[in-house]
Amino acid sequence: MHMLSIHEAAEAEINEAADFYDLECPGLGSIFLDQIEKAIENIQLFPTVSPPVHGRVRKKLLRVFPYSLFYSVLPNEIRILAVAHMKRRPFHWHGRR
Repeated sequence: MHMLSIHEAAEAEINEAADFYDLECPGLGSIFLDQIEKAIENIQLFPTVSPPVHGRVRKKLLRVFPYSLFYSVLPNEIRILAVAHMKRRPFHWHGRR
Protein backbone atom coordinates (compact mmCIF):
# COMPACT_ATOMS: atom_id res chain seq x y z
CA MET A 1 0.00 0.00 0.00
CA HIS A 2 1.23 3.49 -0.83
CA MET A 3 2.07 6.04 1.85
CA LEU A 4 -0.61 8.75 2.00
CA SER A 5 -0.12 12.47 2.45
CA ILE A 6 -2.62 15.30 2.40
CA HIS A 7 -1.77 18.80 1.19
CA GLU A 8 -2.31 21.28 4.03
CA ALA A 9 -4.80 23.25 1.92
CA ALA A 10 -6.78 20.04 1.29
CA GLU A 11 -6.81 19.37 5.03
CA ALA A 12 -8.23 22.87 5.57
CA GLU A 13 -10.87 22.25 2.87
CA ILE A 14 -11.97 19.05 4.61
CA ASN A 15 -12.29 20.81 7.97
CA GLU A 16 -14.13 23.82 6.51
CA ALA A 17 -16.66 21.59 4.74
CA ALA A 18 -17.22 19.47 7.86
CA ASP A 19 -17.76 22.63 9.94
CA PHE A 20 -20.22 23.97 7.36
CA TYR A 21 -22.23 20.73 7.36
CA ASP A 22 -22.28 20.65 11.17
CA LEU A 23 -23.73 24.17 11.20
CA GLU A 24 -26.41 23.09 8.73
CA CYS A 25 -27.31 19.98 10.71
CA PRO A 26 -25.47 18.77 13.83
CA GLY A 27 -23.73 15.47 13.09
CA LEU A 28 -23.68 15.95 9.32
CA GLY A 29 -20.04 17.04 9.50
CA SER A 30 -19.15 13.68 11.02
CA ILE A 31 -20.94 11.89 8.19
CA PHE A 32 -18.97 14.02 5.72
CA LEU A 33 -15.69 13.07 7.45
CA ASP A 34 -16.70 9.39 7.33
CA GLN A 35 -17.26 9.71 3.58
CA ILE A 36 -13.84 11.35 3.17
CA GLU A 37 -12.25 8.51 5.13
CA LYS A 38 -14.00 5.86 3.02
CA ALA A 39 -12.94 7.61 -0.19
CA ILE A 40 -9.33 7.74 0.99
CA GLU A 41 -9.40 4.05 1.92
CA ASN A 42 -10.76 3.26 -1.54
CA ILE A 43 -8.04 5.38 -3.16
CA GLN A 44 -5.37 3.53 -1.18
CA LEU A 45 -6.75 0.13 -2.18
CA PHE A 46 -7.35 1.02 -5.84
CA PRO A 47 -5.27 4.11 -6.64
CA THR A 48 -5.65 4.01 -10.42
CA VAL A 49 -9.38 3.27 -10.66
CA SER A 50 -10.48 6.92 -10.56
CA PRO A 51 -10.15 8.73 -13.87
CA PRO A 52 -7.28 11.12 -14.56
CA VAL A 53 -8.36 14.74 -15.00
CA HIS A 54 -5.08 16.61 -15.42
CA GLY A 55 -1.76 14.85 -15.98
CA ARG A 56 -1.19 12.53 -13.01
CA VAL A 57 -4.09 14.02 -11.03
CA ARG A 58 -7.14 11.82 -10.58
CA LYS A 59 -10.61 12.62 -9.27
CA LYS A 60 -12.54 10.51 -6.74
CA LEU A 61 -16.17 11.52 -6.28
CA LEU A 62 -17.79 11.22 -2.87
CA ARG A 63 -20.97 9.16 -2.87
CA VAL A 64 -23.22 11.31 -0.67
CA PHE A 65 -21.79 14.83 -0.86
CA PRO A 66 -21.08 17.04 -3.91
CA TYR A 67 -17.32 16.91 -3.34
CA SER A 68 -14.39 15.27 -5.07
CA LEU A 69 -10.92 14.38 -3.90
CA PHE A 70 -8.16 15.28 -6.34
CA TYR A 71 -5.02 13.23 -5.88
CA SER A 72 -1.78 12.14 -7.51
CA VAL A 73 -0.36 8.64 -7.50
CA LEU A 74 3.42 8.88 -7.18
CA PRO A 75 5.85 5.93 -7.10
CA ASN A 76 5.75 5.58 -3.29
CA GLU A 77 3.00 7.97 -2.27
CA ILE A 78 -0.58 9.00 -2.84
CA ARG A 79 -0.94 12.76 -2.39
CA ILE A 80 -4.37 14.28 -1.75
CA LEU A 81 -4.15 17.71 -3.38
CA ALA A 82 -7.64 19.11 -2.89
CA VAL A 83 -11.13 18.44 -1.65
CA ALA A 84 -13.40 20.49 -3.87
CA HIS A 85 -17.11 21.21 -4.03
CA MET A 86 -18.09 20.38 -7.57
CA LYS A 87 -20.21 23.50 -8.08
CA ARG A 88 -17.69 25.98 -6.68
CA ARG A 89 -14.34 26.41 -8.42
CA PRO A 90 -13.68 22.68 -8.81
CA PHE A 91 -10.21 23.24 -10.30
CA HIS A 92 -8.92 25.86 -7.86
CA TRP A 93 -6.20 23.43 -6.82
CA HIS A 94 -4.19 23.68 -10.05
CA GLY A 95 -0.57 24.28 -9.15
CA ARG A 96 -0.60 22.30 -5.88
CA ARG A 97 1.98 19.58 -5.43
